[in-house]
Amino acid sequence: MANAIRSIALDKLVAHPASANRQSRVTFGKLVRNIERSGLYEPLIVRPCAGREGCFEIINGCHRWRALTELGYKRCDCVVWEVDDEEAEILLSTLNRLGGTDELGKKQALLRRLNKKRELAELGKVLPQTARQIERLVNMERPGAAVKAKAANFANPVVFFVDDTQQQIIAKAISLAGEREAKMTKAGRRATGLATIAKYFLDNSQIKSRS
Repeated sequence: MANAIRSIALDKLVAHPASANRQSRVTFGKLVRNIERSGLYEPLIVRPCAGREGCFEIINGCHRWRALTELGYKRCDCVVWEVDDEEAEILLSTLNRLGGTDELGKKQALLRRLNKKRELAELGKVLPQTARQIERLVNMERPGAAVKAKAANFANPVVFFVDDTQQQIIAKAISLAGEREAKMTKAGRRATGLATIAKYFLDNSQIKSRS
């Protein structure tokens, strides 16, 4: 069966060299704590490793593999897919990027139920959101369309790649644009700064187009 789960020794697994997915130290720590707490994890997706009999290359699940290793596991559950190099690279480019979005009402209800049983600080250690973000979601009211509009803009990820010089220029500009928001988190100031820069550009582009 193509999706049958097999138990494979951790030392027989290797990361695919083209895997670009990375987790922050904080996010990885949450993954470790979740597995340690529950003993549960999604099976890894692997394929036979060419030239290394009995070994398997990880297509999806490198962070789970590292977390399990850190926790002292010797074996883990895997699903073995027979795919060639091209298909493996397509999967590497999609499996960690394809996903949906949370429906706010159901997300709030779920977090509120959890918050009745656990403190925000404890939830912040295992959930993707920080304790502060969870608190904002739990306490957010939904009187109508206006709140839905705000919710739609909550914590939307923006990912792009730059070289070292571009990164320094962007970081300096974002810092200057968002420095007045002293009470915000670092991520909040960066988001505000980036939005300020974008709005300034748009406003000036409109002025130029009218002149």
